[in-house]
Amino acid sequence: MLKRISCHGELHLFGGEGTVIHADFRDITDELLSRWRGAARVVYLDPPFNTGSSFDFRRGKKQVAYSDALPKEEYLALIRDAAKLSYELLSGDGTFFLHIDPRISHLCRLELDGVFGEDAFVNEIVWSYKSGGRAVNSFSKKHDVIYMYRRSPEAYFNIAAVGTRRGADRRNHMKRGVDEEGRVFYSIRTNGKEYRYFEDDSVYPSDVWDDIEHLHQRDPERTGFLTQKPEALLKRMILACSEPGDLVIDLFGGSGTTAAAAAELKRSFVSVDKGACASAVTRRRLIERCLKLSLFDSVSPMSYEAYPCGAPCAEPEKYFDITEKNGALCFTIRKLPENALPYYAAVGTVSSEVFTANDYLLRLRHGESITVKPGECLHLVDEDFGEGYFLYEPEGSAG
Repeated sequence: MLKRISCHGELHLFGGEGTVIHADFRDITDELLSRWRGAARVVYLDPPFNTGSSFDFRRGKKQVAYSDALPKEEYLALIRDAAKLSYELLSGDGTFFLHIDPRISHLCRLELDGVFGEDAFVNEIVWSYKSGGRAVNSFSKKHDVIYMYRRSPEAYFNIAAVGTRRGADRRNHMKRGVDEEGRVFYSIRTNGKEYRYFEDDSVYPSDVWDDIEHLHQRDPERTGFLTQKPEALLKRMILACSEPGDLVIDLFGGSGTTAAAAAELKRSFVSVDKGACASAVTRRRLIERCLKLSLFDSVSPMSYEAYPCGAPCAEPEKYFDITEKNGALCFTIRKLPENALPYYAAVGTVSSEVFTANDYLLRLRHGESITVKPGECLHLVDEDFGEGYFLYEPEGSAG
């Protein structure tokens, strides 16, 4: 009754106006360029930092999300390839960001200069954060570096989009006052001249960002990726360097932070990552976000693609008790340990090897169920991020 079938793509009725792609960007460079050459207002890259380690995804059980252990020359070649592709994907007024750490940043900057040109360099942004652990043999390492390059001198930039209200915090050596219009200000006199700073004025970030917190262990944004970045970080870059409707591209999509931030800010997105874990987390994160925020009436369909389709691993019988009622199949999650639950399930239809989802099972706990009618397909992602599509064909049906 359940027939395993293959699909080469998915369409979700909401999730954000964009595309999530499960692939190594180097394997699909021609495809990316044929679809989005010169289209991106922002390209943001948060590649592995060449630490020599592997990083985990933690959800119930711990498993490797990605390995970060390339030899230095191979790593720099990866950065160079990503920068070259990013340059081609950017529009003439687009902006590029590379997020990296100080151990390898100096070498990465040389690669970027070689691709974009030294004159295209704009900022070395220092993201300073507070997180656990303190060094005893050196000063604690508590910052990342974000390099900012422009495709051309005409790149779009709007500092006003990321301004914040000055507010009422007390300022040393300044006198509080109220002007004739009732506006509160703080003033200081220098060389006989008064300088006023109004509470309702905007202040703008410099190239040191110490006002955006590192994600804490129990932060609601957490997906299970240890190296996940906060959405506030991406929102600042996207707001300053793009407008609603613009395209934002991330070639190391990870857990989907860039895509999530872009979708919320009404930008379209392309998120590419070669990891099965990353792609699955991104898909579910975007769908859950729209459901939680009730955005499905205002967000355009999201597509999901895999190059090539991975070997299917998921088996419904491992996770569900399957019962038949009125010609439909009911899949109910059986009693399983938390670390053995499926990661994601959806029901929809298939046409031309494209799966269109119309219902989701995202709570994923004992007793939750989803119904599949004849001619519909169950899409399952298991706890190890194996995937399978299963078409329901009643006994005696054609085909």
